[in-house]
Amino acid sequence: MSLDARAKAEALHDQALALEGQDDDTALQLYHEALLLDANRPETLYNIGLIHKYRSAWALSLDYNRRAVALAPDDEAANWNLAIAATALHEWREARNTWRRLGIDVALGDEPIQSDFGRALVRLNPNDSGEVVWGRRVCPVRLRIENVPLPDSGYRCGDLVLHDGASTGRRTSGGREYMVFNALMLHRASKLTTFTLEAEVATPQDLEALMSALETAGFEGEDWTSSVHALCKACSEGRPHEHHDEACEEQAWQPQRSLGVAALAEGPLMATLRAWEQTSAGRCRVLALAAALLPPGQQAGAEHSAWRNRAFGAP
Repeated sequence: MSLDARAKAEALHDQALALEGQDDDTALQLYHEALLLDANRPETLYNIGLIHKYRSAWALSLDYNRRAVALAPDDEAANWNLAIAATALHEWREARNTWRRLGIDVALGDEPIQSDFGRALVRLNPNDSGEVVWGRRVCPVRLRIENVPLPDSGYRCGDLVLHDGASTGRRTSGGREYMVFNALMLHRASKLTTFTLEAEVATPQDLEALMSALETAGFEGEDWTSSVHALCKACSEGRPHEHHDEACEEQAWQPQRSLGVAALAEGPLMATLRAWEQTSAGRCRVLALAAALLPPGQQAGAEHSAWRNRAFGAP
């Protein structure tokens, strides 16, 4: 290959790099033109794979990252994106081999990785609402959601989420810092339905009783009234500032609460809520219950429709 061809390929690569995030179609075109002049450019192959990763074009991302790693086996970023694409496509042998090449302790095999990589947080729909929820990582790039996300997020408690490799923020809990990762896609759907619950809760102690009743019955409950807060972009993608911590503190008790509950079925949940109402001696009542987000492919049954259209305690 002539020095002139190599120089032209380098110039095309630089032009494409300047366009990434603004005009990815043109950037891809320029990257491919660079490869026609010099096919052995791992950085160009990596950048093409990167664009396809963020488009969820996983087969293409896998192919270009494979080619990049073949030319530069020690390139950490290309190996990470190769493992992410392999995980997205359930190519478990290649994912495991790549993690091992990166020095991550996973066994060889063809099965999904189901281990404990610790607690972390994931930012759902990072280019839109950016809701951040807690979960536990089962592999370097998959996390099972433990919170009850808002229905508009499209995610549910128990969902297994594929996330990016680089963290984009920190949160502190119990004196420890935990990483926040951007979600890339839903990898495996939970069987749980997200129910929205509107309730009149007289005191914090009554809320504690409700959350305890839900937990005892095997449901995951979330008091959205107290747990959902808006953060500025800088705080969300870094460490939340003190002014956010102050804003998150509830100044006065709000009896009317919005909650999310993750459950397999509505009947047992309704029974739990009625029992909680009865033990409150008239201080508390459920105002409405609705099945807000069902598992993929599941249709709302007759009981869902009925309860969505009337208050919980209505005759």
